[in-house]
Amino acid sequence: MGYFETKKKELEDLIKLVQQEKSRFEIIASRERQELDGKIEWNKKLKEGVEQMAKERQIGFPWLAKAYEELLSLQDKKLVGYLRNKKHPAIKSSEIISEQARLKREAIRDKKIAEYLVAYYENIAPFLVDLKEEVDIATEEERALLKEYSEEELQDYATHYLTKEEYRKLPSVEKNQMAFDRFWKSPKSKWLIGRLYERFVGYLYEEQDYDVEYVGIFKGFEDLGRDLICQKNNEFIVIQCKNWAKFRTIYEKHIFQFFGTVFQYKDENPNKKVKAIFYTSTGLSDLARRFSKELGIELKENFKFDKDYASIKCNVSRVDGTKIYHLPFDQQYDNTKVEKKRGEFYCRKVKEAEEAGFRRAFRYKGNKQQKA
Repeated sequence: MGYFETKKKELEDLIKLVQQEKSRFEIIASRERQELDGKIEWNKKLKEGVEQMAKERQIGFPWLAKAYEELLSLQDKKLVGYLRNKKHPAIKSSEIISEQARLKREAIRDKKIAEYLVAYYENIAPFLVDLKEEVDIATEEERALLKEYSEEELQDYATHYLTKEEYRKLPSVEKNQMAFDRFWKSPKSKWLIGRLYERFVGYLYEEQDYDVEYVGIFKGFEDLGRDLICQKNNEFIVIQCKNWAKFRTIYEKHIFQFFGTVFQYKDENPNKKVKAIFYTSTGLSDLARRFSKELGIELKENFKFDKDYASIKCNVSRVDGTKIYHLPFDQQYDNTKVEKKRGEFYCRKVKEAEEAGFRRAFRYKGNKQQKA
C-alpha cells in the first residue's frame, strides 16, 4: 500500500471514529436532556401540588404552616447555638434572639394560615377577589387641593377636581364641565372602575327602554353576583359585569357562581321570563365558554367601557318639577332614574343640560340644602 493510500485510510478511520464519538455524545446528551426535562416537569408538578394542597387543606389541618415554623426554628437554633457555644459566649444575646425568633416564627405561621384561608375562600367564592381591590388612590396633589376649601365647599365633590380659584370664579357651565372632564381623566380605584362599568352597561339598557335596577351598586357584595336586573314588560335580564384588565381571564368558577345566583333568582320568581348575560372587558377560558353555552348564559366578551358615553343625568323632580342635572360624582347620581316620557335624558355636555333649563343638583350637609 502506497504512502497516500495509507494516509487516506488513517484519515477515513479517524473520521469514522469522530462520527462514532459524536453519535455517542448525542445519545448521552439526549438522555440527559430528557432527564432534565423530566426533573423540571416533576418540580413544577410538585410545586403546583404543594400550593394546591396548601390552599385546600389549610382550613382544617394547619400542619403546613407548622412545618414552615419548624423549618425556621432549625435555622434560628443554629444562630442561638453559635452564640452560646462560641469562645466567648453571649448568653443574654442568645436568649433575646431566641425569644424574638419564636415570636417571628409564630407571626409567619399565622400569616401563612391567613394566606391559605384567603386563597381557599377566593377559590370557592370568586367575587371575594374583587373585595380586596378597593383602594384609596387620592394623590398628594388632590389632598393638597382639598385643604384650600371650607367645610361647606367640600360638600361639593367638584372640589376634588378644581383649584380654589377655578371653583370660586368660573361661571357655572365652565366650572362644572371642567370638573366633569377631570373626573374622567383622573386615576380611579378598581372599585370605582367596576361601578362605572355597571353604570355604562345599565345605561345601554335604559336607552332601550328597560327599567334598570342597579343591584351591585346599592347592595355591594350582597348582590350575589347580580349586578343589574333589567326589565321590559315581563322580560327580565340578570347581568353580571366584570371590568377586568385584558391579561386576566374569566374561568368556569365565575360562570358557575353566576349560574347559581341566576338559578336562585328564577326559583324565587317562577312567573318571570329570565335571561342571563355575562359582560366582561376581558375574555373567557375555553372551558368557561363551553359551560356558558351549556348553562344558557349569553356572553359579551371583550366588551369595553366607553367613558365618552352620555353620563350626565337630567332629571325632573317628582316633588316640584325642578329640572336638575347630576354629574357622575354627585351624591344622588345613583338614586336618580332617567325616564324619557317625563322629559328626562342623558347628555354629554354641561352646556347641553343648562341650555335645556336644568341646574346642577343640590349638595347636602346634614338636613340643610346648599346650592352647588
